[in-house]
Amino acid sequence: MHLPRYAELLERGDAPPGSSWGLFGADDRIGTLNLVGPEQARAAADCVRTGESFTLDYPLDAFDPPLAPTRRAPVHRVFSRHADHRDDLLDGFYLQASTQLDGLRHRRHHVHGFYNGVPDGDDLGIHHWAERGIVARGLLLDVSAAAEHAEGRGVSAANLQSALDKQGVTPQPGDVLLLHTGWADWYQTAGTGQQERVRAERRFTGVEQTHEVLAWLWDHHFAAVVSDTYAFEMLPARSDSPFGGETDHGMMHQQLIALLGLAVGELWRLGPLAAVCARDDRWTCLLTAKPLNLRGGVGSPANATAVR
Repeated sequence: MHLPRYAELLERGDAPPGSSWGLFGADDRIGTLNLVGPEQARAAADCVRTGESFTLDYPLDAFDPPLAPTRRAPVHRVFSRHADHRDDLLDGFYLQASTQLDGLRHRRHHVHGFYNGVPDGDDLGIHHWAERGIVARGLLLDVSAAAEHAEGRGVSAANLQSALDKQGVTPQPGDVLLLHTGWADWYQTAGTGQQERVRAERRFTGVEQTHEVLAWLWDHHFAAVVSDTYAFEMLPARSDSPFGGETDHGMMHQQLIALLGLAVGELWRLGPLAAVCARDDRWTCLLTAKPLNLRGGVGSPANATAVR
């Protein structure tokens, strides 16, 4: 499938500038996941050599106290009807409190609305992703050397390209970018005082808010872009960010999700996979992810696995 480059998207007159609206069809509800199909799944299977598998999910309660005040860790309750029976439930289950996928309903553009012009009240739920699942080639990109977690340093387009050149791997359309910064593992092992400072000051590692980063991500035609960071983007956003409007304070989630239709993942557990990729100097894997089949859902735990 031929797709225009990001620079061409910025010049569109038939849709919001910088958007992919209409490229996958007027009624599309899955965005860049259109780039994954049987051909990509079969190619991804060729990445399996040793059969090693890696969970890419942190526990549901891994980030407690929560990174976002509105996303508390769930409370697990076990109950029984009699001595030989057990059942369980989760109280306060916020679907984006740990390893997650942001669905296309997660962000609307402050001027143009939701992805592909879907009206606010219409069906843009994550169940559209769940019904097909995600089976793709995962490409791990290690930018941990460029990250400075205590201060929430940004990862630039130049950092992304430098890491790609160093690893000597070529992205393929439909790949899932697994961006390893090392942030989540750093946070998990940081002292209580350091964790409190990060949460209070909202300082998180992530990609910079620039058109160059958007161009780098879009022009490689990734089906999804995920990282081990809180928001995929750096926070606070760059002071010179051209994005966000009055509601997102310089963030470019509106561009990533609402305009480009990119599947975005956050807080993925990439450390163990990154270590093995570096050991073998082999950076691709078979990746599966299965969001919850929740009609109208905004986000979901990723339920992701990598197989090498």
